[in-house]
Amino acid sequence: MKALQNIKISNFLLQSGEVSKINLSFQTFGLPIGMAPIVLVNHALTGNSNVEGQNGWWNDVVGENKVIDTKKNTIIAFNIPGNGYDNEVENLIENYKSFTTKDVASLFWKGLEYLKINQLFAVIGGSLGGAIAWEMALLKPKAIQNLIPIATNWKANDWLIGNVLVQDVILNNSKNPIHDARLHAMLLYRTPQSLSAKFNSERNDNQNSYKVESWLLHHGEKLTGRFELSAYKLMNHLLKTIGESSTENDLQDFAKISTTKIHQIAINSDYFFAPNENIKTHNLLSSTTKNLTYHEINSIHGHDAFLIEYERLNNILKTIFNTKHTI
Repeated sequence: MKALQNIKISNFLLQSGEVSKINLSFQTFGLPIGMAPIVLVNHALTGNSNVEGQNGWWNDVVGENKVIDTKKNTIIAFNIPGNGYDNEVENLIENYKSFTTKDVASLFWKGLEYLKINQLFAVIGGSLGGAIAWEMALLKPKAIQNLIPIATNWKANDWLIGNVLVQDVILNNSKNPIHDARLHAMLLYRTPQSLSAKFNSERNDNQNSYKVESWLLHHGEKLTGRFELSAYKLMNHLLKTIGESSTENDLQDFAKISTTKIHQIAINSDYFFAPNENIKTHNLLSSTTKNLTYHEINSIHGHDAFLIEYERLNNILKTIFNTKHTI
C-alpha cells in the first residue's frame, strides 16, 4: 500500500464560522506529480484514500492498464478529515455538525495548493465523493478539465436529508450504533429488485433466519470492526450539507464562466440521487453551457451500482480517459 502522507492545516475557517485545526491525509498513485495528468479521486461515505492495488476499494477502475491508468496518470486521493483512516484518535472530529461538503472541498483545494497543483485533468467520485467534486468545481470553475460526479448531485434532496436524520438518530441512540445504522443504510443503497435477485427469499441452512438477514448483520459487524462512531456521524451528516450554500442561479453562473467539461453519471434505480434530479441538473446547465454530457447506468442495484456495475461504468469512463490530454 502506498504510504499515507499528511498535511497540517491550522486555523481553517469553517462555513459555520468556527476555526478548526485539520490533519489532511492522502495517498498518491501512478506517475510522480508534475510528470502526468492529475486525477483526483474522492471517496464515498465509508471509503478512504486507498483506491488502488490489491486492497484498493476502486481497483476495478484505478490501476495499471485500468481505465484510470497508473502508467499514464498521477492519481491523488485525500481522506475526508475525520474518517479515521489514519488511525490517529486525535484527528477524529467530534463537532461533526459544524462541517459541510463545501468545507471538505475547500480543504482538498488547500491540500492541492500545498502540493503546488492548480489544474486537474479530472476530479471523480461516487456518492459523497462526487458531491465534494461538485463543490470543488463550484469553488474553482476553471481549475478542473473534467468533472465526473457518479451517483450523486450538486444538491441534497429531501429524501436524502430525511434519511440522514434517521441515521443520525440511530447513531446517537442505539446501543450498537454503527452496526444498527449500517443495517438501515444497506437497504437504502440497494433496491427490492436487487435483494430479490440476490437472495430470492431463501433461508439459511439452519432455517432459523433468512439469507438477507445474515447479509445485513454481516455488513453491520464488518463496518463496526473498521469504522469509528464519530467518523460515521460526520460522513452521514455531510450528505445533508451537499450544495446547501448554493442556489440554482449559482449553478448557472458557474456554468457561464466555467471551462470544466461535466460528465454526469446517474443510476436509473438510485433512491439517494434519483436520475430525474440529475436530468433536471443537466437541463439547468444546458441552458447556459454545452460543455456537458449525461450518462445513465441501467441497473437493478440502486445507489451501490457504482460499486457493482464496473463494466458499464468503465465503458463510460473510457470515453473520457482514453482521449489524448496534456499536462
